[in-house]
Amino acid sequence: MVNSYKIASVAKDVLLAPVYLYQGRKIKRDTVRLPEPNGERHGRFQLNTAIKSPKDVHKQILNLMIVGDSAAAGVGSETQQEAFVGNLIPILTKQPAIQNQFDMLNWSLQATTGHTSFDILRRLYVLPAPSQPVDVMVLSVGVNDTTSKVSVDKWQQQIESIIAIAQRKFGVKELVFLSLPPMAQMPAIPAPLNNFVGAKASILDKVLQQVCAANERVTYMATDFPRMIAEHANGTPIDIKVMFASDGFHPSSLMYGYWAQQLSELIIQLLDAPTASLKD
Repeated sequence: MVNSYKIASVAKDVLLAPVYLYQGRKIKRDTVRLPEPNGERHGRFQLNTAIKSPKDVHKQILNLMIVGDSAAAGVGSETQQEAFVGNLIPILTKQPAIQNQFDMLNWSLQATTGHTSFDILRRLYVLPAPSQPVDVMVLSVGVNDTTSKVSVDKWQQQIESIIAIAQRKFGVKELVFLSLPPMAQMPAIPAPLNNFVGAKASILDKVLQQVCAANERVTYMATDFPRMIAEHANGTPIDIKVMFASDGFHPSSLMYGYWAQQLSELIIQLLDAPTASLKD
């Protein structure tokens, strides 16, 4: 039964190959190329300003690094303040769980539109080693691997190499890989191409989950898109397009906000913070 299904699926893709090719070229030709938003890509935020006695003085710094593709870079928003990092940092700095453990948040964004797992791996090789270990590194990767011709084996190899260099060179204590988005639901990708692309993204995402599970201090974060939609809808039907930018491909500022909220909750857990809930 399984083999028959696979054969039928392959046969279908072969028959639809000309359609996939046409639609893919049309998307590249017609889709608006959104720029990366302007704004800061690194910074330091003082968490505790209270004067301490000499015996209580300690400079505990939370080092956070965001690495990846156009989603990490915030494409789809006009400014970094409205993008992923711009939403994430303010949420983290307001949390008592973070304030109780750290005096300062040191963050940086290393992301570029179009980057694949290979590009990200190369970037990590080129970047200088940090003066202090990175406490949390967040990776957004996979969409460009899905739309390129990277094989599943090559994808797995490059993810494993990213993990190795992150832990060895950057001293990463907690590494978080964000799940691939639901590419079949992207408004910019028409049927039947959306199902083909969505199926490949799902395959790469499953491999990513397996690799994360096989490595210590590496976490896979399954982005809770149903929760995002449910919270925004507030019990009323909505168009999923609100979760995407004007190009129908990248996240909207709304999605970045929900995405950052979910990641903040995970970071709290990974740092063994005493407070489980987050405040707005």
